[in-house]
Amino acid sequence: MQCGLCEQKKCREGKDCSTIKTDVEYAGTNLESMEISAQIESRYYMEKTRLEELILYAKGMGYEKLGIAFCIGLEKEAKVIHEILAQDFKVFSVCCKVCGIDKDSYGLEKLHNGSFEAICNPMGQALVLNKEKTDLNIILGLCIGHDILFTQQSQAPVTTLAVKDRVLAHNPLGAIYSNYYLKHRFNAGD
Repeated sequence: MQCGLCEQKKCREGKDCSTIKTDVEYAGTNLESMEISAQIESRYYMEKTRLEELILYAKGMGYEKLGIAFCIGLEKEAKVIHEILAQDFKVFSVCCKVCGIDKDSYGLEKLHNGSFEAICNPMGQALVLNKEKTDLNIILGLCIGHDILFTQQSQAPVTTLAVKDRVLAHNPLGAIYSNYYLKHRFNAGD
């Protein structure tokens, strides 16, 4: 499949270019998730923010306990989001530096040599939220790779509220919308 390069997208009209259609069946919790997602899209298209949609989705799914795995660089945002979500849910939040493990313990490269530097600990974040038996976990700005490890270790479903992009104010698509980045950094575009 090369859907990203397809110009027609005839799938919107019912065409099946894959060989998996007969293997796909939504049932149980997966069907419930699809129903809630469709309700949010059809009722609030272009009206609700991602945070508002997250709240609607979690309520629709009957979730009571939400976890936030956040980067310490977004601690202010994490506090605000925690407080907003706590109006409707029991919320647990865990910082990426949980456990305070030194990078030297694993021989990891440091930002600043010669002093203690705590690792980001996505497996520890997942363990903390797993112990709380959260219903849904939310990634807020975890580093590339750390987000993957967290998702792999999380026992609850995971959604991403924001991804880290220090250069583009946490808006990684800004590189795609910028002619400069497309032309000079990625050798792409017109």
